[in-house]
Amino acid sequence: MNAESFRSYCLSKAAATEGTPFGPDNIVFKIHGKMFALLAFDEVPPRVNLKCDPDLALELRDRYEQVGPGYHMNKKHWNTVVLDGVIPEREIKKMIDHSYELVVKSLSKATRKL
Repeated sequence: MNAESFRSYCLSKAAATEGTPFGPDNIVFKIHGKMFALLAFDEVPPRVNLKCDPDLALELRDRYEQVGPGYHMNKKHWNTVVLDGVIPEREIKKMIDHSYELVVKSLSKATRKL
C-alpha cells in the first residue's frame, strides 16, 4: 500500500476527515475530532501511526519488522507502520479498520449516531 491508497482508504471511512495540524508533511485522519491515523510524508518510505489494542500491537510488532511502537505517540496504544510494500495491503487495511473501530467505540453513543 502506498501513501495515496492509504489516504483514500482512510477517507472512505464514515465521517472521516483529514487535516494537517502538525504541518504539511503529516496528514491526520479523524472521526468526530478524534485521531485514528496519521500519515507522515517526511520519511521515505512513508510511515503511518495507527491506534491498536495493546496485545495486538505487540503481536503485530513481533510479526512484521515494519511495525514498531508509535513514534511520538503512546507506545502502548499506537503502532508506527512503514509503507514499504512488504506488509500485504489487506493487512494494512485490517490495521486501519481496527484503529478506526477502536476510536469509534470510544465515542459517546450520541456522537456515534451522527
